Amino acid sequence: MTPQDPKSVPPPDDPTASTASDAASDADSALRDIADVPAIEVVTTVALHLMSAAAVKLGLGRPEAGGAPGRDPALDVDLDEARTLITALAGLITAAAPRLGSFHAAPLRDGLKTLQLAFREASAVPDAAGAGPGEDLTGPVLPRPSDRAPTV
Repeated sequence: MTPQDPKSVPPPDDPTASTASDAASDADSALRDIADVPAIEVVTTVALHLMSAAAVKLGLGRPEAGGAPGRDPALDVDLDEARTLITALAGLITAAAPRLGSFHAAPLRDGLKTLQLAFREASAVPDAAGAGPGEDLTGPVLPRPSDRAPTV
């Protein structure tokens, strides 16, 4: 029996010994998983995350279901953050739309427009036409006359 070099073999109770090989295995598994996902799904997933985050920052989050008292969505309103998220979403959709095709791009554009209109409504002083979040990429987004409240 030959003595082992203590520098080359970690002690048996060292928790980092198996962690490195587990991390490499997890990374390989994640890489294989990503390789199997079509690009259209990755873009759509990122767009949905941006939409969800923007909706929360606009105060459009809903209280917890089931009648339980939840966090008031108005507490999450942050129009500066919402502007950033909506602009990023507009850039993603504008850049990816030609590759996504109208079947996938149309619902994303609709969601973007809804967020842009919600931003305009949430703003105490609405931006000028074409100056709202992402409108430099999408063009001006204004409510249709039928969407506006009736005047008396």
